Amino acid sequence: MFLDRVKIWVQAGAGGDGAATFRQEAHVPRGGPDGGDGGRGGSILMRVMPGQTTLRDFRYKHHFKATKGGGGTGARRHGKAGQDLMLEVPPGTAVFDDETGELLADLVAVAQEATIAKGGRGGLGNTHFKSPTHQAPKHAQKGEPGVERWLRLELRLIADIGLVGMPNAGKSTLLAAVTAADPKIADYPFTTLEPNLGVMELEEGDERRPTIADVPGLIEGASDGAGLGHAFLRHVERTRILVHVVDGAGRDAEWAYDVIREELRAHDPALLDKPMLIVFNKMDLPAAAEAWPAFERARAAEGVRVLALAAASGERLDPFRAALAELLPSLEELAEPPDPSGVVVHRIEAMVDGFRIERDADGAYRVLGKRIERVANQTNFDVEESSERFQRDLRRLGVDAELRRAGVKAGDLVRIGGAELEWEYDAWEDR
Repeated sequence: MFLDRVKIWVQAGAGGDGAATFRQEAHVPRGGPDGGDGGRGGSILMRVMPGQTTLRDFRYKHHFKATKGGGGTGARRHGKAGQDLMLEVPPGTAVFDDETGELLADLVAVAQEATIAKGGRGGLGNTHFKSPTHQAPKHAQKGEPGVERWLRLELRLIADIGLVGMPNAGKSTLLAAVTAADPKIADYPFTTLEPNLGVMELEEGDERRPTIADVPGLIEGASDGAGLGHAFLRHVERTRILVHVVDGAGRDAEWAYDVIREELRAHDPALLDKPMLIVFNKMDLPAAAEAWPAFERARAAEGVRVLALAAASGERLDPFRAALAELLPSLEELAEPPDPSGVVVHRIEAMVDGFRIERDADGAYRVLGKRIERVANQTNFDVEESSERFQRDLRRLGVDAELRRAGVKAGDLVRIGGAELEWEYDAWEDR
């Protein structure tokens, strides 16, 4: 089964907790803090693997989770880092945040990698919080949660040549005639329901081996989603050359030609800027032989190159191969993907102090802000010293004052990151 669009859930590992320990050695009655740091959580990455042409590995498994980091221990021993999880995808895989639609990575080159969910930072041990006025801190940070999100993966086949045309134009027959591919072929529309790939042999002595993608037949309105238009049209976006196959024996070859041109233009005008070869197929049938002269004159008037052939009988396939050989790039360039760089979106994680306050559906106050959420997630509220430190951070960042201006009262719930706290007016009042 060809699978070119999937939805998966990923969760990177949380960082390990920092330790709050003290030296306990003979003859050292007042050993200082010696808690080690927690290890970072494992991240989830994607890597392009050669030979894959579908997202079938994600057909049944949709949830992926990396391991968390180990906790710190005494004697300043740091926790072990969590193990990264590598997911393998075929060339041409675009990765989107399913909730926002944001493009995270567009992976096209073999061995290209992208981190799609970053592991959480390990918490700092209590050794980091010792000061001249505070010699025995009990405060240590918890590990930061790893990123978790739903992703949408979309595959856009990377092929050198893409065959497009109306249903039953003979694209699959042409693919089978010039490659070793064995697509389903029958004399009725919509025989092909998923793209097929083949490798083409050119003229003798030509070492280039271009790949050809037979894209299922397009219909009028495909660019607006008619039939499976969107799903099919995206597979021709990365091809170097388009071969537009026209059913010469059809009811109206000129109309069929115009429909496909318009659908390509509506989906992405840049598609019509690609090198293109028009193929007038089924010349072994009388209707096509009769329609050919008028079709050829119309294309000549437009300055468009067109070839007549009969894929079913194998007539005039050599000129077809020769025409493609002229359009294809050199062997060296052919060895690289059509879009060699791809896109991996790198974002600088700015630790800004900004925040905002919203009300949840149950009336609770929610504080949103990168820095304050991280502080909350790394605070162990079961330790009084850590809780007091968090309260000082709220005052320092202006969060408590803004909450009071928003109308918070004693007993109200306040959510910050993964923490849910009950507002205690006296405890949080400026002193």
